[in-house]
Amino acid sequence: MKKLSLVIVTACSMLAFGQKVSDYKYISLPAKFETFKEDFGLGEMLTKTLRAKNYTVIPSDKLQWPSEAQSNPCNVLIADVLNDSGFLRNKVLVQFKDCNNKSIASIKGASNIKEYKEGYQDALKQTFTSISPANPTNQPAAPIKPQETAVVSTQPVTTATSSNVDNTAVRFSNDKMDLQKIQIDNSQFILVNSNSSSPFATFKATTKNDFFRVKLQNGESTLGYFENGNIVIEIPQPNGEFAKEIFSKK
Repeated sequence: MKKLSLVIVTACSMLAFGQKVSDYKYISLPAKFETFKEDFGLGEMLTKTLRAKNYTVIPSDKLQWPSEAQSNPCNVLIADVLNDSGFLRNKVLVQFKDCNNKSIASIKGASNIKEYKEGYQDALKQTFTSISPANPTNQPAAPIKPQETAVVSTQPVTTATSSNVDNTAVRFSNDKMDLQKIQIDNSQFILVNSNSSSPFATFKATTKNDFFRVKLQNGESTLGYFENGNIVIEIPQPNGEFAKEIFSKK
């Protein structure tokens, strides 16, 4: 007997400013949907559908993003598929968040197919009608101060003992901790807490101005950059997403 499915689709919920999914060119997907025990083919389904709607699908690792996306992370939407199942139905929730971790859209799909793989795929399929084809507009990004560029782009790499390196400590804070920025050489610097024997974060220059590969104190690797005179670190979260931690100059 042919299986029947019950579909519940909730249209995208738009926030203030009228942003919508179709305003974006890039959509980042995690390597794994954390609320599912296995993939069930959902990542492949969503990727294929987004590409068919003219979106560029990119990984969650920002170091692998194309230069256009790295230069303005606010042109990227972060997508996730959540397991929203109840007692009787397999349900999914597709979420899209912007660079400030604000929800742009949430789309629900549900199926009464009992088998997990078929049921989750059926539920996810129902959400696709609520995703419009890409019609991207450039999202605003905060300008970067020109003087910060000179730190990594205009000087040759020198040793930590070079007289050309300004080793003067500069204080930065995120209102939870006070850190000192110490320039090691012209291609790397550290943020250090005076109460700790090891750096909170070590920054190494990339080929792109003002973007850095960052090694955190706990051993995790991530991305950091200068933004409007501040130091921004993308802090990895347990669900595979990133939280934007801003350290302001004091």
